[in-house]
Amino acid sequence: MVITDTAAGVPFTALPPAGGGPAPLVVTWHMMDAPCTDAAFAAALPLTGVAAWRVHLGMPWCGPRSYPEGRELSRRDPMMLYVEPVVRQAAEEFPAALADLRARFPIADAPIGVVGASLGGAVALTVTASGVVPVAALAVVNAAVRASSVVALVAEQSGRPYPWEASSRAAADRLDFVARAAGLDGTALLVVSGDDDYPAFRADAAALAAAVPGARLTTVPGLAHPLAERPGEQPAPPTPQARTVDAAITGWFATHLAT
Repeated sequence: MVITDTAAGVPFTALPPAGGGPAPLVVTWHMMDAPCTDAAFAAALPLTGVAAWRVHLGMPWCGPRSYPEGRELSRRDPMMLYVEPVVRQAAEEFPAALADLRARFPIADAPIGVVGASLGGAVALTVTASGVVPVAALAVVNAAVRASSVVALVAEQSGRPYPWEASSRAAADRLDFVARAAGLDGTALLVVSGDDDYPAFRADAAALAAAVPGARLTTVPGLAHPLAERPGEQPAPPTPQARTVDAAITGWFATHLAT
């Protein structure tokens, strides 16, 4: 059974555990690349083998909250008009969404698991590092570990060098999770990196795994940046690479997420 609804205004796709009874919670945030909606991400990474409620939250500017001007804003100022506001909104709206989900579903009163891919990875890292809710296990996939790497990528693709200022550098520093690795200590961290992902993202993934005690770095052969075929707005059968990612995260949560 697939449940689609909103929690405190945030769209979600929920997959209940077998039997639908009380169980831990795993929350995910999808990519802005494919898969770029909660429903499509749930299809790409269903995490069926995890004995938990899996709730895939919709990112700002995506799906029913699509922002027509978003692409132009991301090119005009990828740090202050794209990365910073999207990650901040997703992180700030999470506590109310979580409270709504706990009131609605029989979720165990225990630390949760979180998953994030690409820019959704920055959200998962922000939520974990902030300590707003106890996180037992965290998995990120081709994650935006350093906002400055996202900005450099957008600038390269658009052909517009980014004019860093004091405010944008401060915002990027807040979203540099290698520098903020101490805030992730104590959470079981799995870093999944495609060996065909952007070079800067691969380097950041390795640096993050090295900076967090006990973290594991898993490299997936043949995985580029997206986890699904573009445009990735609608649910589709998972690719072979996505199945490999799903298996890695499932195994990680089987060990580190209380049941």
